[in-house]
Amino acid sequence: MSSVNIISHLKKLCDPARATHSLRFFKTGVGEYGEGDKFLGLTVPQIRSTVNQFWRKLTLAEVDQLLASSYHEHRLTGLLLLVKQYEKGDDEIKKAIYDFYLTHLSRINNWDLVDLSAPNIIGDYLLTRSRSILYKLAKSKNLWQRRVAILSTFTFIRDHQFKDALSLATILLADPHDLIHKAVGWMLREIGKRDLFVLTAFLDSHAHHMPRTMLRYAIEKLPPLSRQHYLTLKPQLGIN
Repeated sequence: MSSVNIISHLKKLCDPARATHSLRFFKTGVGEYGEGDKFLGLTVPQIRSTVNQFWRKLTLAEVDQLLASSYHEHRLTGLLLLVKQYEKGDDEIKKAIYDFYLTHLSRINNWDLVDLSAPNIIGDYLLTRSRSILYKLAKSKNLWQRRVAILSTFTFIRDHQFKDALSLATILLADPHDLIHKAVGWMLREIGKRDLFVLTAFLDSHAHHMPRTMLRYAIEKLPPLSRQHYLTLKPQLGIN
């Protein structure tokens, strides 16, 4: 099995109409965050089914070929192969995949690619290790590296470790991009599902200067009166 076989298999599943829709959905126009990306028109379940068939048979060198592709779904397949191999691997394999992931961040260049891989690889690997790399990524000029930083904390949050998510959220409060506002708000909401006091303490300190989108995501599960309270705090920054 090689990357060529995977690519051939995926080609048989192509849907041109879905591919056209994906060009719009993933903002591939000039000046948009996904500018120039190409699509085959595959669904995530189709890609996961492919991964489940072939994950044992590909080396990191073959995954590298998938990540080098100009097609979005090839890169997603490569990342989900890494996730599967990481989940099934021993400590040595996990370390190799973690290192490989970090050296291929330039190919992890859309929100779904980040969201479906970073928590499972970066977040899991750092669960019992130093998280200093996340603070470096959070200050990157690259949008997707910043999203990797905050999405990786999802694994910590599930383990009721909130400190790094809150620290990174504070760093990213002034981020200029809506996709970071959404990601930070999402992680804050996940904290609130597990510990409402931690969320509201953060909101009490920061809601008055949080971007509007971030705030709306963070408070989505709060009772109506609490949501209204935070929404009426002034001044508000960000996108309305």
